[in-house]
Amino acid sequence: MAHLRIDDGTVHHELDVIQEHLTPLGVHLNRWPTGDDPTLTDLLQKPSLDNGEKERVLSSLDHYFEQLRTSDGYQTRDLIVLHPELPGLDGALEKFAACHFHTDNEVRYIVDGAGVFGFVRADGSQIALTVEAGDYINVPANAEHWFVLTAARRIKAVRYFTDMGGWTPHYTG
Repeated sequence: MAHLRIDDGTVHHELDVIQEHLTPLGVHLNRWPTGDDPTLTDLLQKPSLDNGEKERVLSSLDHYFEQLRTSDGYQTRDLIVLHPELPGLDGALEKFAACHFHTDNEVRYIVDGAGVFGFVRADGSQIALTVEAGDYINVPANAEHWFVLTAARRIKAVRYFTDMGGWTPHYTG
């Protein structure tokens, strides 16, 4: 379950309180259960997945994709799988860790592992949102943010796209 750390050290775990802090940024957080399908559970416990296994995970969760396609016009989805043994992981993570924005919404459904989205609020203070399995996050287009993995350095996340080109990072320094 997600938790939010405010720059004064306060940590919030309640979804409604977290959402109060995220709303001024236009960020939306929700909880989506993965269900109790034993095949899906087994796949999500594996450190890495081949393309066929990724497609089985996506197919198992496509009811969420269909909902987003109908309500918000999402066109495609993929499953990103990051783990400590992944070649080039450090280089990929460096790109996410720098402050940036995208011209399309960044929409992720975390199905395993954890990561941290950082945001700067209007008053200059910072907040860090740790997302974990079952968390759905929508970071709106042009919202300045960064992303890092937790110490476990692993995450599986379904990413939803209206336009694949819209996820190009624009670094803000």
